[in-house]
Amino acid sequence: MIIRSFRDLNVYEMAREHARKIFEISKSFPKEERYSFTDQIRRSSRAVTAMLAEAWARRRYRGAFVNKIDESLGEAMETQAWLDHSVDCHYITSSQFRELDGGWQSIGAMLNRMIERADDFCKPRPR
Repeated sequence: MIIRSFRDLNVYEMAREHARKIFEISKSFPKEERYSFTDQIRRSSRAVTAMLAEAWARRRYRGAFVNKIDESLGEAMETQAWLDHSVDCHYITSSQFRELDGGWQSIGAMLNRMIERADDFCKPRPR
């Protein structure tokens, strides 16, 4: 399959779906967490797709592409840290944690592979 857009990336679709799951599950978080915890986990999960879109736009330059994918990876790992706190505070069940964390672990692995294979994604420099 030819990738014509960041929306064609499997990792983009997976991150988008998992960010939606975070959004849905975070609706049940306590009201007092609305402006701190809830906003943070939603922000970090959504930032993964935003950084992927930026990386795609900057793929003409390998370094810029890798930097944005690396930032996306950082946001995915931050989301996992928030999931740790979510289960510790009993905002989500252990079962929900395993499902969500496993998804974000897979997303992180896919982002790592993109960094390793950056040359496959980046446009060649004009001569």
